[in-house]
Amino acid sequence: MNTQDAEAVGPAVTLGLLAAWTLHDTEEVAMVPRWCREHVPELRKRIPQVPDRVWDRLETIDGREFATAVALVGAVVAGAAVEGQRTGGRSGFYQSALNGFGLHGLAHIAQAVAVRGYTPGVATSPTLVIPFTLWARSRLRKAGVLRGARARDAVTSLAFAAVVTGASHGLARRLVRRG
Repeated sequence: MNTQDAEAVGPAVTLGLLAAWTLHDTEEVAMVPRWCREHVPELRKRIPQVPDRVWDRLETIDGREFATAVALVGAVVAGAAVEGQRTGGRSGFYQSALNGFGLHGLAHIAQAVAVRGYTPGVATSPTLVIPFTLWARSRLRKAGVLRGARARDAVTSLAFAAVVTGASHGLARRLVRRG
């Protein structure tokens, strides 16, 4: 890695991913359990196509379990941010995590539109998640290390995020039950 490239990218771009993710997910940890208890009954009636087992799980979400799952995902994001810093932003793992973070922000906005109101995560998506992602990508581009965006990469990032999220919730469920 060229020292000049690392300086051009800087820790605000790479390690900033973890900071932005932490602020965003703090909103989710604070809001998800209560929001689900209050809004799922109405959504269940409005969107009957969703299987009952999904609604049942959302209505009874445990705050400790959710926070544990978020912390487990945080470990993956931290790894991506550190790898990004180590490689001057070149890491595919870091860039995929960054892109996934931005796409995740768009998903929050889509959720809020779909339910016609606030959903956990939507407050920080247009104010932090999407602006940070666009800014970090512009810094990577300026440093000449940004990989070209391809639809296949977006699908891969979303699939990886889904697997990490699912695994973290499964592991969190086991950890909280033991504790």
